Amino acid sequence: MGAIGWIGLGNMGGPMTANLVKAGHEVRGFDLNPQALAAAAANGLTPASSIADAVSGAEVVFTMLPKGDHAIAVYLGEGGVLASVSPGTLLVDSSTIDVESAQKLHDAAAEAGFRFVDAPVSGGISGAQAGTLTFMIGGEPDAVSAASTFIESMSANIIPTGGATTGQAAKICNNLMLFINLAGAAEGAVLADRLGLDKQVFWDIASVSSGDSWALRTWYPIAGVVASSAANTAFAPTFTTELANKDIGLAIAAARATNTPLEIGEHVQQLFQRVLDAEQGGKDCSIIVKLVDGTLAPDPEPERIPALAQVQVS
Repeated sequence: MGAIGWIGLGNMGGPMTANLVKAGHEVRGFDLNPQALAAAAANGLTPASSIADAVSGAEVVFTMLPKGDHAIAVYLGEGGVLASVSPGTLLVDSSTIDVESAQKLHDAAAEAGFRFVDAPVSGGISGAQAGTLTFMIGGEPDAVSAASTFIESMSANIIPTGGATTGQAAKICNNLMLFINLAGAAEGAVLADRLGLDKQVFWDIASVSSGDSWALRTWYPIAGVVASSAANTAFAPTFTTELANKDIGLAIAAARATNTPLEIGEHVQQLFQRVLDAEQGGKDCSIIVKLVDGTLAPDPEPERIPALAQVQVS
């Protein structure tokens, strides 16, 4: 098995590399955070001292980074990936970033003579740990096929999406739907409680009825119903509100660029922003349920309609 270089060992990259190591791959990785690097090393990764050190001699390089700006800097910056990899290295960016940045990476890699795919993932931290992520891969068919052979040990689903940037497009649209579904589950859960329904009984109904969704089955924001819910652990993050706000912001930006109205998506983004304003951005994104039940950052006082006696009739 060829050596793998890896940049970005956070909540997703760390467990993803652990699964590659378990599958028998040699993985050399780098992260600016020494704690993240040490944690990955404890799971068998060979720590590198720099990006150049991580990617030198690698057959394939993966990156898992927070934002488009970070990906651009890691690939195109001085001492970055394109300046340091060996000829013929396959490049795989699994970050969730904006389509414009993804296109810049495709173009720069092609100009430098490298194969490149955008391959964002869905499944969250639990999927990264279990090796059950869904990879959405955009790029030239030969590059997508080559990347898939390395991705197998980290994934349950590998889905080619088409040409350059289509992986990012799929991820952005998927996450838009996820967060809308999450907001719907939060509102339904609180209303059901206030109407006197037992929380487990209501979930049992919704999960086999038309209200069902991945968010309801996996992130249901009421404690004591779904084992994987962050509500059970005081909203310790499985997917932070800060990252959710970033991802839905990518969808809104793409929608504006394509003249696509996202009225519901923009409202959900405002909910995440209110969580950030309450300084809870590091909590799990399902904490938006606390906006619904009124225990976190309640709505501003609504504008009052003038009393009938105060309205002048023309």
